[in-house]
Amino acid sequence: MAEITGMASMVGKSNGSRPGADRDAARYREAAEGLAAFLEESPSMFHAVAAACRRLDAAGFARLAEGDGWSVEPGRGYYAVRNGSSVIAFRVGEAAHPQTDDFHFKLTASHSDSPTFKVKAVPELAGVGESLRLNVEAYGGMIDYTWFDRPLSIAGRVLVRDGNRIESRLIAPDRDLLLIPSVAVHLDRGVNSGFAPNRQVDLCPLFSAGKLERGAFDALVAEEVGAVPEQVLARDLFLANRQKPCIWGAADEFFSAPKLDDLACAYVSLEAFLRCKNDAAVSVWCCFDNEEVGSNTKQGAMSTFLPDVLMRVCAALGGADEDYRRALAKSMLVSCDNAHAVHPNHPEKYDEANRCVLNGGIAVKEAANQHYCTDAFSRAAFLVLCADAGTPVQTFANRSDTAGGSTLGNLSNIQASMHAIDVGLPQLAMHSSFETMGALDVLHGIRAVEAFYGADLRIDGADAVTIG
Repeated sequence: MAEITGMASMVGKSNGSRPGADRDAARYREAAEGLAAFLEESPSMFHAVAAACRRLDAAGFARLAEGDGWSVEPGRGYYAVRNGSSVIAFRVGEAAHPQTDDFHFKLTASHSDSPTFKVKAVPELAGVGESLRLNVEAYGGMIDYTWFDRPLSIAGRVLVRDGNRIESRLIAPDRDLLLIPSVAVHLDRGVNSGFAPNRQVDLCPLFSAGKLERGAFDALVAEEVGAVPEQVLARDLFLANRQKPCIWGAADEFFSAPKLDDLACAYVSLEAFLRCKNDAAVSVWCCFDNEEVGSNTKQGAMSTFLPDVLMRVCAALGGADEDYRRALAKSMLVSCDNAHAVHPNHPEKYDEANRCVLNGGIAVKEAANQHYCTDAFSRAAFLVLCADAGTPVQTFANRSDTAGGSTLGNLSNIQASMHAIDVGLPQLAMHSSFETMGALDVLHGIRAVEAFYGADLRIDGADAVTIG
């Protein structure tokens, strides 16, 4: 990927020229390149979780199977995976004991999925001239036109029968396999006046011009996972944009890639989680699947996954149900899902007083309709943490005449209620197949979440919080 050659001058402009600007530039570069590497490993939600697990393994975390008994010790780290597409990791502080009055959890939550197209069970559609197309349907609310005329592949998981065993295997061919062609302007003169693609007609990826026969897609999938077509029983496959992450601009200010919503926040929060040890709490990192389609699945933020893990941690440390419920009342969640940066061509679409910009730091998101979980209590605590750490914070709220989106903070709180705040990295073109954020905001985000994980928070209901 691109080198961030102009980062030193960029950092100097942001923070004032000083002798350490080159050193800071290297740190910003390292953070952005770390995100790029994570994104390249993560063409699907299954791959994103596998990439996170590799980092947890390297940091010495032990994997716990949900179907096994759990043994948990203070001072150690663990993680559990559900469905191969959601993961919760936790590190138990040396002084974190359920019977003490200050036992609590400190959590972040992000999501592993992004809007794309899923391949249907019967994948091939015949086309004119013996061509083959793939039959796909929308997963989430993407910007459809951004998927046209760019190299695509597939990624996901395949269930393979091997004797009396059925096992899941990841698949992500490192090849340009597909493309969704536009209709030429000569044949659609009104295309620039407004184009609303029909997803059953216009968004079928081209797979073959006639050289391949029916069944070729199944054969390709089987070969990629080391099987024959008869062994492949089922699959969860999604279109993947093949464009590489890149840092661009004359001053290297921009970072663009597929799936920034929400893998950028997943990466930032994971990096902060791995860097911080907090002996006073159980630190928890969550990455849930299916946020883009409502979160109400067995592995989504509305599932029992989070309370299942937290209750089992409490029990494994010798705590009772009462200890768990007391701990929730003293806990805090930072819901990490990207925010809308003000669009330079359309500032009128944003609230003029509550809008955020690229490279201005992490944004706190708030909505009166409670689609974001931020309230005055959580905002105050988070702002103090970031101010003490010297990391910038911005504010985001929708225009009062515009319905905004929602995220997973309040959804997870349905199952495990605690104080919570919604934050995100500012970005442009959310739900495009290729999104853009600020190159500096990767490290800004890591530092903000580090401040949260590293602090000793003592919460007293909704009346006070002491920050040590």
